[in-house]
Amino acid sequence: MIDLHTHSTFSDGSDTPEGLAAKAHQIGLSAMALTDHDTTASHDEMVRACDHYGIELVAGVEVSLRDNAFPMQRGGQSVPRNVHVLAYFLPLNEEHPLQKELATLRHDRDVRNRELVILLQEKGFDRLTLAYLTQISGNVDSIGRPHFARAMFELHPEIVGERTDDSWNRIFVDWLGNTGRAYIPKTSMPIEQFVGAATGSGTVFSIAHPLVNYVNDLSDSAIEASMPRVMASLRERGFRGIEAYYGGTNQATRSLMAKLTRDAGMIPTGGSDYHGHYKEDVSLGVGRSGDLRVPDEILDELKAAR
Repeated sequence: MIDLHTHSTFSDGSDTPEGLAAKAHQIGLSAMALTDHDTTASHDEMVRACDHYGIELVAGVEVSLRDNAFPMQRGGQSVPRNVHVLAYFLPLNEEHPLQKELATLRHDRDVRNRELVILLQEKGFDRLTLAYLTQISGNVDSIGRPHFARAMFELHPEIVGERTDDSWNRIFVDWLGNTGRAYIPKTSMPIEQFVGAATGSGTVFSIAHPLVNYVNDLSDSAIEASMPRVMASLRERGFRGIEAYYGGTNQATRSLMAKLTRDAGMIPTGGSDYHGHYKEDVSLGVGRSGDLRVPDEILDELKAAR
């Protein structure tokens, strides 16, 4: 069993790399990718932990980019679509062009977080501060939307209510997601710029949770009508994978997405999108429904695509 989409305390996960590797060992993962947002700073710690437990580690990262080829409607206007991208086997040298693009994304995120603090304060969350977010995240560089959500529940339950699984999911829809009252676009960097920086590096790209990124209607007919065009476009722009085996979807949807991905001549990648207690309904390796199984041979296909 493998899991190619996980997060640690170096971004918006609650487990340290050591704790994450220990859990992976307990459930029998043979290989995994740590895909923290915008950073590979967790890699060295994760290498040591995975070596200790005999788990194969794939150097990975997850980034937010703009897909200008598929704009979306917001407030009656057409705006660029923000999508999440997974990169595997990326270079770790800080001087590599891809790492420099990651540094740019981290700077953009820092600016956006400061803007979001101000916006939320203006909307009544006056006790929410950057200092509080840094305290609960452990590092100002790792602050992400789950930390904002946690702070909103802890500091202002009179606005968002008590935290439950349902209210936790709703806060991203009502406040922090791309249709929310406090939404701030994540980045202005287009997909082509980031992928282009990896030329010749052996990095393999896959689109993360594609249905979250591109589809509003999750019926089979809507997926079949929209995703082949998206997949073909991504393939033309340097992507080799589609995260068909996503931990947030059910088995039937995963099977359909895997078929469509194969039909597009691409690799159906997969992972749980594990964040620890920030997504309490998502378990490492097996996802939200508990029946996620990413085929071991997917990792071999990704290696061959380098």
